[in-house]
Parts: sequence; structure tokens; C-alpha cells
Amino acid sequence: MKARLVAVGERAPAWVADGFGEYRKRLSHWLPLDLVEVEPGLRGKGRDTARAMADEGARVLAALPRNALVVALDGRGRMHSSEDLAQRLEHWRAQGRDLAFLIGGPEGHADTVLARADERWSLGPLTLPHMLVRLVLAEQLYRAAAMLANHPYHRA
Repeated sequence: MKARLVAVGERAPAWVADGFGEYRKRLSHWLPLDLVEVEPGLRGKGRDTARAMADEGARVLAALPRNALVVALDGRGRMHSSEDLAQRLEHWRAQGRDLAFLIGGPEGHADTVLARADERWSLGPLTLPHMLVRLVLAEQLYRAAAMLANHPYHRA
């Protein structure tokens, strides 16, 4: 099983790229994780936000691997403890499909993206910068995979 993170936004700050790269490397034995950055829709004075979201949504959907199980990061989604996420990862593995995790733009995901998602995952009630979500997602996937492998990384 492989995973792909499809994220709206380009050019992560170096500290995000470095952190994401570190967890991506650690995770590579258990769950290879690719990052696909999607160009944000045009926003600003006189621009239509709904159009920007629709454009982003089309690009996100086009970046999905065929037959992937899709998990949209969404504030209205289901929250998981680290232990719960490890159980979800085990469940996803049993499905025998690749995974795709989706991070939307400033206003979230287009309705078409949420309709395609098999699950919605919330990182909690805090509002996080979308670039930081990339790093948190990679770390939490590593933590879940480490727990399943009985690796000592997670010490609750």
C-alpha cells in the first residue's frame, strides 16, 4: 500500500519541507508517502472565491490515484486519537487500496472533493496553517505505523 498527500498550495517553507521530508523518510518502510502540490485557485479583490475552490477541486480530483481510498482533512471530520488512527491505518491496509489524503485551500475543500472522499478526518478544533497540516499529517501517520510495528516511537 502506498499513500499520496494531495495538498493545495505550493512552495512550503523550508522548515515544513524539511520536517515533512524527515517523516516521509521514516515512514517509507511502512507506508511510502508521496506529496502532490496543487496550484491554488486565484483569489483577491474582484475574484470569485467559489470559482477558485472549484478550480482547486478539479485539480485535486485529477491528482488522485486510481481506486484510492480518499481521506479528506476537514474540520468537520472525525477526530482520532493516535491509537484510533493506528487502528484506522490497519483497517485501511486491510482494504488493499492505496490511500490519498487531501488538504484543501484557505476555504477548505470544494463540494466535489468532499463528495469523492471516503472519509473525513479532523485534526481537532484548532485552526492550523495548511502547510503545518502537511507536517502534522506525516508525523501522525508515522506514529500510527510505528505503533502497528511495535516500534518504541509512541510512548503514551
